[in-house]
Amino acid sequence: MFRFSRHGKRRRRMKKVKEGDGHLLKKYRIWNIFTHSLFHIEITNDTDGKITNYAIRSRYFAEEPSVDLYRKGRHVAFSKLPAAFPVDNGVIEITNSSSGINRIHYITDQEGAFTIYPDKRSIRGFRMWVHKRFPKISSFIGGMAVVILLISIALSVPQLMETISEIPWVSENIGTFVSPITLSVWTYFWIGIAAALAGTERTLMLRSHWLIDIEMGSSLGGD
Repeated sequence: MFRFSRHGKRRRRMKKVKEGDGHLLKKYRIWNIFTHSLFHIEITNDTDGKITNYAIRSRYFAEEPSVDLYRKGRHVAFSKLPAAFPVDNGVIEITNSSSGINRIHYITDQEGAFTIYPDKRSIRGFRMWVHKRFPKISSFIGGMAVVILLISIALSVPQLMETISEIPWVSENIGTFVSPITLSVWTYFWIGIAAALAGTERTLMLRSHWLIDIEMGSSLGGD
């Protein structure tokens, strides 16, 4: 049942794919860390044994989240997110959340999943390098990010409950709630900044987590 549902989602996403215009992929430069992310994978064709390089580019601050697919350096397709691109021997699947791309895998015809790695010159690439070169430091950073997200949510929930209780129907029929935690506006501001950075750190590692979506959602919808 789960496999059928997964395949159904994949087919719907594949229908959204549009043909590319054939332009060449430009080399990733240091200043591109502010404009887009880039991922690479080399796929061996089972039929002829040839190795083909695929690249996936995702622009930041786009009005509508989308990704571009390049084959041998040429633009061959693009799609809105979430996306599923048919490639040699399988599909490249990309999902996103409010904080950006949170999963990008190459799924083979035999249902094997392989991670697609970011360009080494990108911020994601640098974060992956730190993870491989200094695993203990990387684990500490990841753990701190999760702790910050938990603290932020713990502080946000009472404020949210108080705001909801101020709705006339709620206050008249259920009652009001006064948050036991009172912090200054600047304190909440810096907590929000820390939570945003923590969520970004987890996203850079392609670690999808419900904590990130909850925190990003509360930050976008907060006062």
